[in-house]
Formats: sequence, C-alpha cells, structure tokens
Amino acid sequence: MQKNLKMLDELQAIDLRIDGCKGEREALEGEVIGLEERVTETRNAVSGKKSELTSLDEEKAGIEEGIAVERENIARSETNQREIKTQKEYQAVSKEIATAKKLIAEMEEQLLQKSVQIDELQTEISGLEESLTLLKQSADAQKGEIQAKLGQLDKDIARVTASRDEIAKLLPPSMMKRYGMLREQRRGIAVVEARDGSCLGCNMQLPPQLYNTLFRLDDLVTCPHCQRIMVLRREE
Repeated sequence: MQKNLKMLDELQAIDLRIDGCKGEREALEGEVIGLEERVTETRNAVSGKKSELTSLDEEKAGIEEGIAVERENIARSETNQREIKTQKEYQAVSKEIATAKKLIAEMEEQLLQKSVQIDELQTEISGLEESLTLLKQSADAQKGEIQAKLGQLDKDIARVTASRDEIAKLLPPSMMKRYGMLREQRRGIAVVEARDGSCLGCNMQLPPQLYNTLFRLDDLVTCPHCQRIMVLRREE
C-alpha cells in the first residue's frame, strides 16, 4: 500500500502539471483568438467606412445630376423666354428660372458638404487601412511566437502523459477509479498532504486516531471533511 500511495501522490503531481500545461495552452489559444478578433474588427471598420464612402459618392453623383438637370431647364427656359410675347408669360418663365437657380445654389451647397465628408472619410479610411496593416503584421508575428509555445507545450504534455500512463498501469483499477472521481469532484485535486494533524486540502483538523492511521500505510485514508485521499510526505 505504501508504494501505491507514493505512486498515487506522484500521479497527482503529474496530473496537476498536465492541467497547468493545458490551462496555459487554452490561454495561448485565447490570445490567438483575441488577435484575430482585433484584426477582424479593424477590417470590418474599414469595410463599413468604405460602404459609407460608396453611399456618399452615390449621393454626390445624384446631386451633380440634379444640378445638371436644373441647368438644362434654365437654358431651355431662357431660350423659350426670348420667344415669349406677353408680359405674364415672361414673368412666369422668369420665376421658373429664379426658382431653378435658387435650387442649384442649394444643391451646390449640399455638393460642397458631401465633398468635405468624402475627403474626411477617405482620410479616415486611409488611417484605418494603415492601422490594419500594422495590426496584421503584429498579429502574425505574435501568432508565430504563440504557435511555437503551443508546439512546445504539446510536446511537454505528450511526454508527461506518457509518464502518467506508466504509473496508472501499476495502480489497482479500483484505486484509479476512486482517484478519478475525486479529481472530478474536487477541482482536480484528489490527493493531499496531511501534516501536523491537519488536512492541507481543506485545512481542517483531523481526529487524532485518524491521523495516526496514516503512519501505518496499510490503507487509503480520506479526510472526513473534504473526502480527499491523504498522504504523509515525509522527507527521506
């Protein structure tokens, strides 16, 4: 039993190391996802601004077309005006021309505003595209470093897992089953040290008689408070 308890304690240490490696791996993968999300967000921002620019260009083109139409109307009205013989008709056409000119002035003001908005938006897009380029370069470099770390972690996990499997083969199936259940129930820690009459898993004081049975090393002893398997880690 003493040998089994020692191997079980070693198994616990190995499993905690594997857990740590897997946790580090998940954190690194999360960093990769975060980098990709930032690139995607910036790319979407560029796309959104380009869509706005397209809409502004279409609106500008519409205003320019409207100005051209009104100028044609003015030219036609001025031609017709020269052929008018009555004062009433002349005044009506003059009014139409004045209204068209006023409309053109308003549209030219709108056109100027659209041009300013387009210039500002183009500047913003250029800045975003530059940021996107730098962000992609930085993300690619960081992802390269992270992939190297992930590769090393995978090697470490494989090596340590092989050691774990060797130990697990030597332990009784019933002991491994119990150990596995405790690992699931107690956040990965199934084996803890007992020292100075206390369980270091839950820091609760143990009954003296129970604590003394640990020295006999003839059976599995569990903490009455946290149910973890207890071992004595005495220095050689």
